[in-house]
This record gives sequence, structure tokens and C-alpha cells, in this order.
Amino acid sequence: MRILVVEDELKTAEYMHQGLSESGYVVDIAKTGIDGLHLAQSQVYDIVILDVNLPLMEGWEVLRELRKTCNTRVIMVTARGRLEEKVKGLEMGADDYLVKPFEFPELLARIRTLMRRSEQSGLPEVLRVADLELDQGRHRAFRGTQRIDLTTKEFALLHLLMRHSGEVMSRTQIISMVWDMNFDCDTNVVEVSIRRLRAKIDDPFDRKLIHTLRGVGYVLEARE
Repeated sequence: MRILVVEDELKTAEYMHQGLSESGYVVDIAKTGIDGLHLAQSQVYDIVILDVNLPLMEGWEVLRELRKTCNTRVIMVTARGRLEEKVKGLEMGADDYLVKPFEFPELLARIRTLMRRSEQSGLPEVLRVADLELDQGRHRAFRGTQRIDLTTKEFALLHLLMRHSGEVMSRTQIISMVWDMNFDCDTNVVEVSIRRLRAKIDDPFDRKLIHTLRGVGYVLEARE
């Protein structure tokens, strides 16, 4: 899941980046309204967290321009707590409204609520490939009746592969969708992570689900 945070207060941006990253999301940061709008229009995000008071272009204008081209879910964040401000944001197309200062668990709960409520992706809450199940809401995985414990990145990687079951995912695609967009592409993090994921969901079982297409990428699918 990719999240864009448009926030010019450095401490607030770092606070959200750290918390969301530790919760398993891929997070990009923009410090101005113009940069935020550019990223939101050029990249695919599941949620945009948008501050109202931004340099160069305020959040209201970013939201207005964004709604002309896409339906990405938007959470407005502002120090203004007046009812008319909330109504304005919702009427302009925001999906939720969060008032500063806020506790991180509240932000995380609102994100998860939007993800559950949204029908945009059309994905079921539980993904299934053969006897492998991934419960997105409860953040759990099972192979048959056996529960599999995953780290946040392993969960994100498995979620990506299952969401695109039957499609070959290149190394570059995996890095951009599971890790930060500026991640060092020379690293072997994908190979290492695939190997660790296989050790948990494939190695203990007779039927293998993760397959390598040498020189192309990886695919998760049930093969006879």
C-alpha cells in the first residue's frame, strides 16, 4: 500500500513517515503543495494525507486539482478544528478530516477504515491462492490451517504477489511497490526477501507457489 504525505512541517512529516513505514506502508513525502500535486498525479497512491496550510499551493487547491483527474482517497490534516473547515474539505471531495495535534493510532485507524470502506480496488478482504490465505484486515497469513508469521515487509511483499497472482512481477516493480521509491536498486533486498518468504510459505509444503522466471521476475500462482 502506497501513501503520499503532503506536509511542510518537518517533525510532523517525519513522525508520520516513521509510523506508517513501521506499519508496513510505502510512504513518500512532499513538502509543498505543488510537489504534492505532481507526485499524486504522476504516481499511484492508495491514500494521500494532505495538510491544508502548505507553501506554494495550499491544500484546498491541491485537493481541487486532484479531484479533476483521480479519485485517490484523501485525508485532510490541519490545525483548524472549526466545523465549517471540516464541511468545506468534505464537500470538496476529501474522504476524511483529521485535526492536529493527533495521536498516531488515530491516523492509522482512519487509514485502515478508508481502506476497508473503499470499493475502488475491488479486492476481497481475504486473498486466496490455492491453500494460501492472506487476511488483509487482521494482517495474518495461513497455509492451509497453519498460521504463518510475517514481518511487515514480508506481508507487504506477499500481498503484492497475491494481488497480482498469475502476473510476473519484475524486480523493479517489486522495489517500487514494496520499498521506498528512492531505494537503492543495486541492492539484493528483493532476492533476500523472496528467499525468506519462500522459507515460510513454500519450503515446509509440497506444493510451491512462488516461482522464478530467470531474468524476468517472480510470480505467485498455483501450478499443477
